[in-house]
Amino acid sequence: MNIRKASIAAVGATALTAGLVAVPSAFAASGSGQADNGGGAEARGVQAAAARAAKEGVDWKDCPKDWGIEKPVQCGFVTVPVDYADPDGRKIKIAVDRAKSTGGKDDRQGSLIYNPGGPGGSGMSFPTRVTRDNPLWTKTAKAYEFVGFDPRGVGHSSPISCMDPQEYVKAPKADPVPDDEADKTAQRKLAKEYADGCKERSGDLLPHMTTPNTARDLDVIRAALGDKKLNYLGVSYGTYLGSVYGTLFPTHVRRMIVDSVVNPSRDQIWYKNNLDQDVAFQTRWEDWTKWVAKHDDTYGIGDTAAKVGEQWEKLRAEAKKKPIGGVVGPAELLAFFQNAPYYDQAWAQVAKAWSSYIKGDEKPLVEAAGPDMSDKAGNKEAENGNAVYTAVECTDAKWPKSWEKWDRDNTRLHEQYPFLTWSNAWLNLPCATWPVKQQQPVEVGADKGLPPVLITQSERDAATPYGGALEVHKRLKGSRLITERDAGSHGITNVKNPCINERVEKYLLKGDVDAKDVTCGPHSEPVPQILPDVATPEAKANTARLHAPR
Repeated sequence: MNIRKASIAAVGATALTAGLVAVPSAFAASGSGQADNGGGAEARGVQAAAARAAKEGVDWKDCPKDWGIEKPVQCGFVTVPVDYADPDGRKIKIAVDRAKSTGGKDDRQGSLIYNPGGPGGSGMSFPTRVTRDNPLWTKTAKAYEFVGFDPRGVGHSSPISCMDPQEYVKAPKADPVPDDEADKTAQRKLAKEYADGCKERSGDLLPHMTTPNTARDLDVIRAALGDKKLNYLGVSYGTYLGSVYGTLFPTHVRRMIVDSVVNPSRDQIWYKNNLDQDVAFQTRWEDWTKWVAKHDDTYGIGDTAAKVGEQWEKLRAEAKKKPIGGVVGPAELLAFFQNAPYYDQAWAQVAKAWSSYIKGDEKPLVEAAGPDMSDKAGNKEAENGNAVYTAVECTDAKWPKSWEKWDRDNTRLHEQYPFLTWSNAWLNLPCATWPVKQQQPVEVGADKGLPPVLITQSERDAATPYGGALEVHKRLKGSRLITERDAGSHGITNVKNPCINERVEKYLLKGDVDAKDVTCGPHSEPVPQILPDVATPEAKANTARLHAPR
């Protein structure tokens, strides 16, 4: 589950991007929840759309200048039906991009398609792993064209919207932790208004914003690329997309890696997954506060985890009483500080901004956590990402309608796991009053036709708790699980750990998996140095969206 989206009202919860979660799908052919290759209107529709796409291919060109994607990466579009039950009806174009493989003719193994998570994350930056000579991917880049895409509703693929982008990023938002019933009532009103705004601004596409439809789009993209079978890397929510694809199209898969895994059980999608996230975020938050305390000589925040926690509560209280720089309140703080539980790569940068504030310089914290109202393009992207997150999760599955249940569950969790609980609740509350039909999630699973799937997961992942990897492993017969012990970063295929990296590379190049599941030691612990930027591009996206398996 990869991007973080902003809680409509207040906070920064989590999305499932190679990045965070809020965590955070839908019905299959004939509404039965089973494979598209087994018949039904959607199955016939995707077959027809894929056949057309195979004939048309992709008209690759230099990317439009305003997309910010430099040569030699090329861009194009793939046409898909809005409704696969009506493949000759309304259509939309899905934006794709690629970096050509760097090897010779004998090295080439087709395309490797990537999804970073969300829902709502754009994969269009993936080809830069080739053009920037990322050493973790050098050998793989010789064999594959790296292909990214904007899923339906995202970015350049008929983007949807639920509210004015400038209003979306305006700060400070209300404190996500309610003081009383009036605060809860205000948040409920905002959630209802947001759901209604989605219908008003994006109603035509909203009923079709589901994970199964995105999986069908993925199969059409595969056909347009000229690949008989799919090579796929999905992170966070992208693991759920991959699991659904493998269920609907098991014989179309050649290689599949799912990294930082969403629990795909029908009873988990999506309400329970979000509740589980609250627990996992608290655990990883505490891991980080221990690290900050260990390096108190660098940061001066507190020399025990308890003292660091006390400083966090003090910071929240100060920002609530008087927003830092006029724009950073508790909601904005949480949106920025969430990066630390998400990614080890963000530990030092978040701690540095906090340390600077304690020492009297608020500028780094304001720049990191506050909105940039002048960045209209970035704000539009952030609002779009949150709109897609909400649309997919709310349409994918049935959510509780009773406010009493939401209130009871989140009040109970907040007592022990206060870091994320209420912000995550408000982020997802539009699903309680969702204005279009909510679907039945796919019953994920495949025991025939699906080649071995490689699963990678850190033990202490906050956005997608470890149980999700175990569940997918059980459901996808013949899969192999690589566990990173005593670690908690989200998206570990792009983290330097030779035990993981070498197995990922071997799998992609040769299709080989270990005879048994593997447990790797953790990657190197972050060092308390000051980095030039906020960790990964995914982490930066999280902060920009003010939000959130996931």
